[in-house]
Amino acid sequence: MDRTAGQKRAPGAYLYPPADPFDQRMLEVGDGHRLYVEQCGHAQGLPVVVLHGGPGGGCSPAMRRYFDPAVYRTVLFDQRGCGRSRPHAEVAANTTWHLVADIERIREALGIDRWIVFGGSWGATLALIYAQAHPDRVAHLVLRGVFLATQAELDWFYGGGAGAFWPDLWAEFLRPIPEDERGDLIAAYHRRLFCGDYTTEARHARIWAHWENALATVDHALPIGEAPPDYARAFARLENHYFRNSAFLEEDGQILRQRGRIEHIPATIVQGRYDMICPPVSAWKLAEGWGRADLRMVPAAGHALSEPGISAELVRVMNALRDGP
Repeated sequence: MDRTAGQKRAPGAYLYPPADPFDQRMLEVGDGHRLYVEQCGHAQGLPVVVLHGGPGGGCSPAMRRYFDPAVYRTVLFDQRGCGRSRPHAEVAANTTWHLVADIERIREALGIDRWIVFGGSWGATLALIYAQAHPDRVAHLVLRGVFLATQAELDWFYGGGAGAFWPDLWAEFLRPIPEDERGDLIAAYHRRLFCGDYTTEARHARIWAHWENALATVDHALPIGEAPPDYARAFARLENHYFRNSAFLEEDGQILRQRGRIEHIPATIVQGRYDMICPPVSAWKLAEGWGRADLRMVPAAGHALSEPGISAELVRVMNALRDGP
């Protein structure tokens, strides 16, 4: 793994080769929800669970490739309401605490005692909350693009902070919302994403998803693809549902206030210096004073897992943990 600054390489150049799962299943978790769960790599290897972003993003085959398949038993799953989990785009019985319970159900179903917890963006949020609820089950936290689910972070992204840097893209996000509703864009989009008309929901979902996707990488020369309507609808509805409810936390700033519960757990935090979605100040606050946390700020990188610098650093981190966290 070459750490030469400024070197341009495709993200896939840093990853392990594509691989198929050795186990795939649908797990009943109650409340009418069934989760897609897969295992990859070494069936008797060092366990790591991957928590995807969003909420509502789902897992992708590329996420398997950050882990040495000769060493790691990698567990991936689609959280409630998204990806291959069913029912799709469903927000009933879908809260942070349902997801924390789901992670435990998966761990118990697979007979795993402790595991590395690997999560990015919302996945980092969920990893921290899960660790605070079940610290004895977490061997190491590997976090990317930290989101602490605070009102200040939501105000940054949906209240004009990021829009001050990308006014043209911000204008596209504002355009479908009447001026008298723009004081609370999460609420305004909620009315449209849950209106009951699929076409209206999908149209606004694609605009919601486009705003986030457009700011995910520092390489803005790359074309921004349109998300398929079914994917966008699940992604936008779930994000909006969670953000409108402050991630179902009891108080603003809860994750930082409860950090003492997990300060004995080693953590590696990989953060893009120019992350416009989850600004680096959150990662900095999380790591500050946490003796066992290692914050690695990646220069010339944004938010996306697929950023070359982010990919390279995450593979480097996981390779370093191969002998046991």
